[in-house]
Amino acid sequence: MANQATRSDFDQYMTPTYAPAPFIPVSGKGSVVMDQNGKDYIDFAGGIAVNVLGHAHPKLKRALTEQAEALWHTGNGYTNEPILKLARQLVESTFADKVFFCNSGAEANEAALKLARKYARDHFGEHKNQIVAFNNAFHGRTLFTVSAGGQPKYSQDFAPLPGGINHVEYNDLAAAKAVINNNTCAVIVEPIQGEGGVIPADTSFLQGLRKLCDEHGAALIYDEVQTGVGRTGELYAYMHYNVTPDILSTAKALGGGFPIGGILTTDKFAPSLAIGTHGTTYGGNPMAGAIGGAVLEEVNKPQFLQAVKDRHDQFIDRMTQINQKFDLFKTFRGVGLLIGCELNDAHKGQAKLISNIAAEHGLMMLIAGLDVVRFAPALNITAQEVDTGLDRLEAALGAYLSQGS
Repeated sequence: MANQATRSDFDQYMTPTYAPAPFIPVSGKGSVVMDQNGKDYIDFAGGIAVNVLGHAHPKLKRALTEQAEALWHTGNGYTNEPILKLARQLVESTFADKVFFCNSGAEANEAALKLARKYARDHFGEHKNQIVAFNNAFHGRTLFTVSAGGQPKYSQDFAPLPGGINHVEYNDLAAAKAVINNNTCAVIVEPIQGEGGVIPADTSFLQGLRKLCDEHGAALIYDEVQTGVGRTGELYAYMHYNVTPDILSTAKALGGGFPIGGILTTDKFAPSLAIGTHGTTYGGNPMAGAIGGAVLEEVNKPQFLQAVKDRHDQFIDRMTQINQKFDLFKTFRGVGLLIGCELNDAHKGQAKLISNIAAEHGLMMLIAGLDVVRFAPALNITAQEVDTGLDRLEAALGAYLSQGS
């Protein structure tokens, strides 16, 4: 095909922001993806924890096409039926009383942080503006959210950065207690650090943060962009821990591949997002609302969420067997279908190479830093697809070790 796009077109026409794979996916069904050459891949990446129902799910296709025949976009001067239904679904299924919709995880975290500062200013005064965040966190790429994320490699080239943000060690309650005070307006934390290595929070850590926020009148913000919408086997990860935030950010899986984000909050905090204080042109559009509603209808069922936990066990059992054969991994971490496989000291820094070799063997997967192979597949991935993908990973790991011998 003369006009077919090629990988070299990326280098010619796109900014060099990413380093995409040498192959180009063109179609998918469930957790199987095809590239331009007709090669198939098992998808353990899930669009970075986005494709919650896999590719081309019939219910999402139907929601998309039906809404496309009705109403696409109106702007925030009007509301619409699909987004109101989605807001009701979220409120009825979570701790929240109110929802604000946007388009991405970064926007959701930006809104969460702005709400926390605005609430503190409204109720306590300008002095209460400090934010406590955690090392190796990831909250997005806006200037505010990349500053809250505790990874200098993402923020150091964009100084001066927004101030008033203190970073301490994740899962270190004593360190958090040392910096949280009456000038703290918010503590923002991932229940499971995704980009930082798939590191679950200790329950006692989140319980302690909740107590400290209550003592000092600070908002507890959960960044559930990656852990939300069934990823952990609960609708949201706070349910797994039974420690409730004041504000929760959500995105990624909420649209099943269609861009949508939002924050969930309570009647205590919501009034501070008064008319004109914040906004977004595309946020809460009818298309996103229709698809998000279809996603929640499918995911928020006990049997669906139990299957996520079952697939987790399948992954861990098989990876344990593979590791007995190859002795590559130090530990397996995560909850539900957010799984991190940390390489042992002999193979530190090789996660990206292993991911590349896996792709050659027909497996798409992720990394979380230099030392962690990450799986975030569709939540409806079948047992057979998991087996096939791990067969391919086993072959890829054998090839990786052969290269070094």
